[in-house]
Amino acid sequence: MGKRRDGREAAIQFLFNRDINKELGPDDFDAFFSICIAPAGAKKFAKELLSGMLDKLEEIDKKLEPELENFELKRLSTIDRNVLRLATYEMFYLDDAPPIVCINEAIEISKRFGTEDSGSFVNGVLDKMKDKLDRPLR
Repeated sequence: MGKRRDGREAAIQFLFNRDINKELGPDDFDAFFSICIAPAGAKKFAKELLSGMLDKLEEIDKKLEPELENFELKRLSTIDRNVLRLATYEMFYLDDAPPIVCINEAIEISKRFGTEDSGSFVNGVLDKMKDKLDRPLR
């Protein structure tokens, strides 16, 4: 696995923790990442992702909610919700990875940490989201 995948997974782990303890925020990154086993470069990437994503969380949720058909964001599993949020942030607010890569990474991470249906669910939602992008997919 590469630094970026490790970073995304570390970010998901922080977000999972944050769902349990709503008080966690950017001030808690150092404490969390001091016990995280990811390499230093991955931790740095995770912190960058988290800082941006948490700053844009309300906007990200507004983008996601219409695409969830018959689901509510707050009722999704913690993993699925946070994988979708992170991938949406990367697709809409960052230019350093093509959207197709962000989708594939999200699918793989959701398969690893989520349920047996997480990969296909995340794929379906992000496939709809990619149609709203105004940049090349590859």
